[in-house]
Amino acid sequence: MAKCAPPLRVAVEQRGLWDALVGGQIDVVASDHSPARPEMKNGDFMSAWGGIAGVQSTLAVLLERGWHERQLPLERIAALTATEPARRFRIRRKGSIAPGQDADLTLIDPNATVTLGVDNLQQRHKMSPYLGASFHGSVRRTIRRGETIFMDGRIPSQSCGTLVRPG
Repeated sequence: MAKCAPPLRVAVEQRGLWDALVGGQIDVVASDHSPARPEMKNGDFMSAWGGIAGVQSTLAVLLERGWHERQLPLERIAALTATEPARRFRIRRKGSIAPGQDADLTLIDPNATVTLGVDNLQQRHKMSPYLGASFHGSVRRTIRRGETIFMDGRIPSQSCGTLVRPG
């Protein structure tokens, strides 16, 4: 399930990455979401599909391990996941809350505790290396261009996103 590139890191290397993140040496945190069918992850290591379905847990991990454990400011988490990627990839109207920008927002409850279960996964294939993990901090609502697309564990919108090109 956890075959990926770059590979998962041992604890000492994880601590070094967190130190670099908190120290401002890392500009962007993203997920290389690779939602392979479960049968593609079976078999021997060399033939198993590489990649992890983890985009849904990126913010939860940053809240738990960054904000709660390391006092990484929420503003920095927003910059790592929105402002800096939009700047780096020249994506207009994204990455900040300002007049003329798209109304893209994620509302969180920083003190809620959530344990990730199969029923919480919003992806097609119900597998994740984070299943069973508890996180302090929960996404309550996601708004894309002013439309609520996620709220309290469900997806109320049937609309799809659009391809975003560098500007």
